[in-house]
Amino acid sequence: MNITGNTILITGGGSGIGRALAEAFHRAGNQVIISGRRERLLEEVTTANPGMEALVLDIQDRDDVAAFARQAIESFPELNVVIHNAGIMRSEAVAAGDFLGTAEETIGTNLLGPIRLTAALLPHLLAQPRSAILTVSSGLAFVPLATTPTYSATKSAIHAWSMALREQLKKTSVEVIEIAPPYVQTELLGPQQAVDPMAMPLPEFTSEVMALLESAPATGEIIVERCKPLRFAAENGQVAAVFAQLNAQHG
Repeated sequence: MNITGNTILITGGGSGIGRALAEAFHRAGNQVIISGRRERLLEEVTTANPGMEALVLDIQDRDDVAAFARQAIESFPELNVVIHNAGIMRSEAVAAGDFLGTAEETIGTNLLGPIRLTAALLPHLLAQPRSAILTVSSGLAFVPLATTPTYSATKSAIHAWSMALREQLKKTSVEVIEIAPPYVQTELLGPQQAVDPMAMPLPEFTSEVMALLESAPATGEIIVERCKPLRFAAENGQVAAVFAQLNAQHG
């Protein structure tokens, strides 16, 4: 992927990995548009990064996604990259029987959201001479965290969807790239995660991702070193061992 000279839309760009990637691409010489539900956060990011733009989006709302896509294309006709970063991660107490609402919301945000937005933007992206769809999965796509079963499942689905999308679009102008983060210092699971020494510092993660994107791996997957034990657990015959270690650490 050419990491400069693009017009890039990043969902969930108000905080965490989304904001970090938005700022990195902004510094690299791209027109960046961030989106999210919390307008105040979006304004904070654009104020800190003059030239960056923002559009409010409720990724769970089917009609809002369609209207948002039309607005994005109209406002930024050179849009050629979308990064599906918006996501939620919540623990689910399955035995307690109160997890279904969380599961449905997680699927709506993490899986249906990217699929719906891609469907709305794809005709425009296919018409561009050079474009890309970037998905954000997780190391948990390959080895699940027991306390967040639906989150892990949605990320497994995003991985499979990205592979299939890449194959279908391989003869078009649209490149499909999957970024699989490890446990990173963000507030995805709450403020304590942002300072957890077991998590990868966000600046280190962002820097490694940008370097990998520039090197354009043939697999279409961006896997930082810290994520490789999870990503390649199956290939290495280590799923059971990695699953046990992961869930002992985060159980």
